[in-house]
Amino acid sequence: MYWNPAIERLNAKELEEIQERKLKALVSTVYQYSPFYRQRFREAGVTPDDIKSLNDLPKLPFTKKQDLRDTYPFGMFCVPLSQVVRFHASSGTTGKPTVVGYTANDIRNWVESLCRALVSCGVSSDDIMQIAYGYGLFTGGLGFHYAAERLGATVLPISAGNTARQIELMKDLGSTVMACTPSYMIYLAEYASQMGVDIAEDTNLRAGIFGAEPWSEETRKRIEDKTGITAYDVYGTSELSGPLFTECTERQGLHIWADMFLIEIIDPKTGEQVGEGEKGELVVTTLTKEALPLIRWRTGDITYMETDKCACGRTHPRIMRILGRADDMLIIRGVNVFPSQIEHVLMQIPEVGEHYMIIVDRREDGLDELTVQVELSDKAEIDTTGDILKLEKKIADKLKSVLNVWAKVEVVNPGTLQRFEGKAKRVIDRRKI
Repeated sequence: MYWNPAIERLNAKELEEIQERKLKALVSTVYQYSPFYRQRFREAGVTPDDIKSLNDLPKLPFTKKQDLRDTYPFGMFCVPLSQVVRFHASSGTTGKPTVVGYTANDIRNWVESLCRALVSCGVSSDDIMQIAYGYGLFTGGLGFHYAAERLGATVLPISAGNTARQIELMKDLGSTVMACTPSYMIYLAEYASQMGVDIAEDTNLRAGIFGAEPWSEETRKRIEDKTGITAYDVYGTSELSGPLFTECTERQGLHIWADMFLIEIIDPKTGEQVGEGEKGELVVTTLTKEALPLIRWRTGDITYMETDKCACGRTHPRIMRILGRADDMLIIRGVNVFPSQIEHVLMQIPEVGEHYMIIVDRREDGLDELTVQVELSDKAEIDTTGDILKLEKKIADKLKSVLNVWAKVEVVNPGTLQRFEGKAKRVIDRRKI
């Protein structure tokens, strides 16, 4: 099933020709209308005439989130404000917020991208889509909302939170597709159980589209086992337009629409492109955005790319599940540790529940100490303190074998750790306090 088969099934040569043409036009546009990019190009010693093919892409400078903050609010816009029909913005909790503007064409292209994505994972006009991402300045809710309506699905725009009401309306209105963070879906299933509701048996929910935070294959399996639904991954960033790309029904990577976006995978330290199948940082160039085009945008997300034709028939390149963020990487006693590695280990242990916290402290002797708090599964048959100690050692040994660093493990009772209705905050790094 396709939304735009003529585009989604273009061959590699046709896609490359489209990308090359749009890249040349993009570079000329930003050089003409953006003082920011014009200055950056001059510093890099490059002009639009130097960009003759996709092979010339590495000549162009990278763009980073700090650039948006430094030029706040409109310094990177390429159209007059009279052409901007909408703003979205980040929370600004870690610094100056980033503001993204949209022309009417930008909104249309965003919706087109998500329509292709939703259809690729089986959403149709017969579905009732419950959207539990936040609405407002955050891009998640509105992106899914516009696309679902465009393809003819019925939308339940409930936004984040109000969990009891979520479950009530899911039952009463017959929601078939859920869109939220994976951690919130786990919480929903837990909360529903406490209400006496079995999502698999008592609702029509058949699929979920989960993103906005890294999650593992093991977490996918747990969601599916608890709820009976099929779970799909979605990717996007607020700077690029929020949610944009999903897995298809094959679930072998997320399709990136190459007629709209040009992607690279680079070594986050050197900035050099890495080969297909090699892990690195995702870099995106927007080929169609008008208000705020981004050239070689460093997302900070770690993944790898595949360009082989997918079994679904789509020819656009795919990125694999986000493995973590370059800036989320923890350095523990000189060892690089990603939170996603810890989740991967925990979710493979049957006695472990879905909720965990990662705490990093610095001891008086100057050494880092990694503590992993994890809830006991409510199905675990553990009766004594000795059983708990054995489980903690089992988890610690498995973490050590994967991380190459020792972690203190604390197993706590079910329901002990904080739940999240938006993005889960799994890491507390006290070394920075």
